[in-house]
Amino acid sequence: MIPPMTRRHLAWIACIVVALASIALALAVSPHWWWPAAVAGALSLLGLADVMQRTSTLRQLYPVLAHFRYGLESVGPEIRQYFIERDTDEVPFSREQRALVYQRAKQVQDTVPFGTLHDVYGSSYEWINHSLVPTHLESADFRVRIGGGGPAPHEASVFNISAMSFGSLSANAIRALNLGAKLGGFHHDTGEGSISSYHREYGGDLVWEIGSGYFGCRDAEGRFDPERFAANAADPQVRMIEIKLSQGAKPGHGGVLPGVKVTPEIALARGVPVGEDCVSPAQHSAFGSPLGLLEFVERLRRLAGGKPVGFKLAIGHPWEWFAVAKAMRESGIMPDFIVVDGAEGGTGASPVEFMNHIGVPMQEALMLVHNTLVGLDLRDRVRVAAAGKITSAFDIARTLAIGADFVNAGRAFMFALGCIQSRNCHNDTCPTGIATQDPRRWKHLDVEDKAHRVANYHRNTLVGLRDLLCAAGLSSPAALGPEHIVRRASPMHVASLAKSFQFLQPGELLSSIPERHAVFKAFWAVARPDTFAPPPRVMEMRASKSR
Repeated sequence: MIPPMTRRHLAWIACIVVALASIALALAVSPHWWWPAAVAGALSLLGLADVMQRTSTLRQLYPVLAHFRYGLESVGPEIRQYFIERDTDEVPFSREQRALVYQRAKQVQDTVPFGTLHDVYGSSYEWINHSLVPTHLESADFRVRIGGGGPAPHEASVFNISAMSFGSLSANAIRALNLGAKLGGFHHDTGEGSISSYHREYGGDLVWEIGSGYFGCRDAEGRFDPERFAANAADPQVRMIEIKLSQGAKPGHGGVLPGVKVTPEIALARGVPVGEDCVSPAQHSAFGSPLGLLEFVERLRRLAGGKPVGFKLAIGHPWEWFAVAKAMRESGIMPDFIVVDGAEGGTGASPVEFMNHIGVPMQEALMLVHNTLVGLDLRDRVRVAAAGKITSAFDIARTLAIGADFVNAGRAFMFALGCIQSRNCHNDTCPTGIATQDPRRWKHLDVEDKAHRVANYHRNTLVGLRDLLCAAGLSSPAALGPEHIVRRASPMHVASLAKSFQFLQPGELLSSIPERHAVFKAFWAVARPDTFAPPPRVMEMRASKSR
């Protein structure tokens, strides 16, 4: 039943009137009137469908007109990005950040005129102090040795490509990233989707990431298969092995790649059946305790012929990380490296609550990991990396200053490939052919051209880092410390990061619990190396709330 017409229906009524009038004119005056009759008639039928349906109240109350709202809403992100957004608005990356990557990737001028766009008196503004006696460094090829005590150490760049799987990225995007890594002399993390044929095509250095699905090294039941692992790890292109405990985009969350997306190529790379759901559990089955994790690290290192093995995690419950650190001290088994993934990480599509409200941001997470290793007198035995919205040389410098040895970036290298931040990564409709499996899109991504842009961006950013170090009077990235970075806390107060945050002294945790550091004071004593379980105090608090 069609409801009585009101002023809300004026747009629909107008379409009906125009349609009828155009039909009359077409019959009486000229056949050219059939065109407006067709358009108005189609809109009239759309309005009829609107008032007859029951699923959308808005369409029923405002036939025809409601579709204009939906249309404007659908292009809202583009309108904001191109016409409203300021150059410094980070949503999630600012126009200024994106432009810097594009300019360095394309080898065009990256200088800016007429002063900074940042509010230097606003809270959270940061800078690095310069020296009146700058240094001079010829090379910007800064390297970190990982696994130096083993037979196959890796000389890693301080700036590398973060974990992004084939499947989330297209074939040509993987090819371009790996060729770019080859040209630039830095490494390319495979992501947990394992090593595809596209990763192998150009021979760039790989960090093979192994997640809870054990893709590339699993048996038919999804359990870890040591023989398959050893075969893949023996590839000389694989320089390091990274166990993924959690990631910044969705820590504590597993995943399912629907069977319809499991193509023969993805199935071959992951070691799963074609066309069947590919499950990544929320946790590992190969170990269930901190000591078990380290035993797994040692097992993989043995199977990989001594290649460096480490793990990646997003920090959550502090006692779980403390338990791993205590297990390192108790067992004597050290990972060669630890990658700290900040909660601001975002290359993986994620539920909005996970993306916005789970996990510790990169800076705080990195400082906790760094502090713990320093406090246990283990910092010189483990390399630490960090990832989380790194695009510029200053981002790298700040991250190194608060505890990292090297950094990884994902979305910045996507920008170097041509990403325009359309935020359609999860819809398979990426307009630049990067985050899609649609061959009609990704085949238009020119591998050679984009690979050179990836290498250019890496090289020019490290040149920027070299120039920052020289301006600060430093001789290497290792010389950076928290005292070199200054942050404004308020219009009237600034302090170096060394003063703003609590840093432990070497070996401090071996003799006492630092009372000045709230997290260590609350959880260090109760963390246990044999379990990830919450300490008794936390369990008691939960029990009291449930009563």
